[in-house]
Amino acid sequence: MAHDAAAKGWWDSYGNAMGARHRLYADLESGTDAIREYNLSVVPGILQTPEHTSSLIDITRKEGRLDFQPEKMMQARLKRQEVLLRPNGPTYEFIIDEVVIRRRTVPRDVMATQLQHMVKVVTAEPRFTLRVLPLHADMEGTLLPKATFALYTFPDPVDPPMAVVDTITTDLIHTERREVRRYIQRYEDLDRGALDPQDSLALLTEAADLLINEVGPRA
Repeated sequence: MAHDAAAKGWWDSYGNAMGARHRLYADLESGTDAIREYNLSVVPGILQTPEHTSSLIDITRKEGRLDFQPEKMMQARLKRQEVLLRPNGPTYEFIIDEVVIRRRTVPRDVMATQLQHMVKVVTAEPRFTLRVLPLHADMEGTLLPKATFALYTFPDPVDPPMAVVDTITTDLIHTERREVRRYIQRYEDLDRGALDPQDSLALLTEAADLLINEVGPRA
């Protein structure tokens, strides 16, 4: 959509093994110059550790047959991270709801390592910014998003800005100007309520330490 249909990308070598949804994001990420993402319920995929992703795959298996090959999907996700971290890669802003940190769906040790990994990656990459929307945020007078979504902008003015909404079974793509504007407004409202980057990383570190204390020393 952001590229000529005939263009080939690294993701084509994976075919359908990485899953259609990951192919979509790989395509968009290869051409964008800025991404802004709000995540309501899970750690952003691009920041997930392999152990965290593996735990989520195990949970997903309970819903039925997978539409991707786990090993190939995880390889492709690592490639996506590599592409995003390239020297001329896009800026990437993450806003994650504090629920993502507090409401545990994977083992404690996996989540603790995951939180530490997020701090490490974002601290090391100046083009990445992570902010946490705290549970106590004063959002009076604003409409909260009903789902995770990401905003993409592209260097070529021919390519319109895009909002991609993550649902349970598919990704909804919006390019109509008025629709995208509404998602931008929601993101800007969330941005005003989120902690600053330094306090957000401190919160992640504190949450990781609490989980480590719950797990106890390893044998």
